[in-house]
Amino acid sequence: MSGMHELAASIEKTAEALATVLDPAGCAHLAPVSPAQLRVLLLLRAQPTLNVNGLAEELRVVASSASRLCDRLEALGLISRVPDPRDRREMQLPLTAEANALLDELGRYRRSALETVLAAMPAESRRDLARSLSAFSQASVELSSAPTDLIRRSA
Repeated sequence: MSGMHELAASIEKTAEALATVLDPAGCAHLAPVSPAQLRVLLLLRAQPTLNVNGLAEELRVVASSASRLCDRLEALGLISRVPDPRDRREMQLPLTAEANALLDELGRYRRSALETVLAAMPAESRRDLARSLSAFSQASVELSSAPTDLIRRSA
């Protein structure tokens, strides 16, 4: 199991390097957006039908905390709250054009940063990395859909 522990430590170190490369701080006008707010924007872009309660579930926070995050994003002009046409008691949280532009710029910045690092790697290493990340992603998806007690037993 020592080899698995060493591999996990190596991946953790690599994940830290990746987080540094992808850090949105390199995108100048993202400064007013906190990491938590950025996560909300990314979630709302990926799941545009989320309401505050759904957002709270995704963030694993209470609804009042999610609502306060939305209040701040609305004050920044990055989301709006509109009644859900299917249930007027619920509010949809669409991104504004400014939020979409900000996320588009962040995506361009991150892809450029990744391309710079990838270009410094040998072609064979890039292929190996892509293959390994694909396998890691697949295993992660399979585990996330497995019953929680099964995951605990395998740990």
